[in-house]
Amino acid sequence: MNYELIGITVLWTFLYGYLIVASIDFGAGFFAYYARIKKKDHLINDLISRYLSPVWEVTNVFFVFFFVGIVGFFPATAYYYGTALLIPGSVALILIAIRGSFYAFNNYGSRDSTFYLFLYGATGLLIPASLSTALTISEGGFLDESDGNVVFLANELFTSPYSWSVVFLSIVSVLFISATFLTYYADRADDQQARKTLRQFALFWSMPTIVASLLVFMSLQMHNPDHYDKAVTEYWWMFGLSLVCFGLASWFIYVERHYGTAFIMVMLQFFFAFFGYGASHLPYILYPYITLHENVTNEAMALALVTAFILGLLLLVPSLFLLMRLFLFDADYVKGKKK
Repeated sequence: MNYELIGITVLWTFLYGYLIVASIDFGAGFFAYYARIKKKDHLINDLISRYLSPVWEVTNVFFVFFFVGIVGFFPATAYYYGTALLIPGSVALILIAIRGSFYAFNNYGSRDSTFYLFLYGATGLLIPASLSTALTISEGGFLDESDGNVVFLANELFTSPYSWSVVFLSIVSVLFISATFLTYYADRADDQQARKTLRQFALFWSMPTIVASLLVFMSLQMHNPDHYDKAVTEYWWMFGLSLVCFGLASWFIYVERHYGTAFIMVMLQFFFAFFGYGASHLPYILYPYITLHENVTNEAMALALVTAFILGLLLLVPSLFLLMRLFLFDADYVKGKKK
């Protein structure tokens, strides 16, 4: 059995789950701070707070599963990425810690602090930007191995058009995903003022998302032509479906109808794009050092990990659905009638 292919598919699914759930959280922080400085916090911040209260604790579970799984399946990733992600990874951990402290301060006495809200909003943009460097590094050209030592070429990373295009895409995607979900959530709450404001955010960030996606493709063609050629020749249909879903989502939001369907279309938009990118990247996990078949762990460990992570996925997804059913979309809770 091809355990490595099953394993990377399950891990990529966890990462996709993190992409969606964390994006809503990260974007909500930015919108909450933006509304505060624009004196519009009375319109949307109560709605954002109702969403975050039951959800923020589980956001990072998807990422933890992916991180543990990728090292377990492909032990060489710890050797190579351990050097490459020392700086951006440390920055991301510090930002996550700052973001976690905000929840504690927010719940225990500092709800009206603009400074804490600023940290919350800023980390919502900086965390995805720092984490996106892992995908950038996987394309190759940012590591050098000589005499058994891995050297991180930081200057190459910080001057690479591809690197900055990925950072740009990560930030605008977070804001677009979050805005579309919060628009739907405001609609469920029958909060017309919040829905109007968040709908404007969703429409505003839709075009930058497409522009950033095109910039990533253009810079990928220059940085890693092999990956680009495989993406546009073998998996073009996945990116095409992604574009169709984006068009449908934007149309529903524009005509102010079917906000729930619009968010599902956004999820499918990123599903097709994310899995199209991942499939076209194979067999490389880290170009050119780590491949899917040559660097996988032994068969017994692979079987154990596949079993554990499939069971984890089967447990996590229904748990998240139950959380949303009992809290997020409870008829009284969503309208602020129940805490």
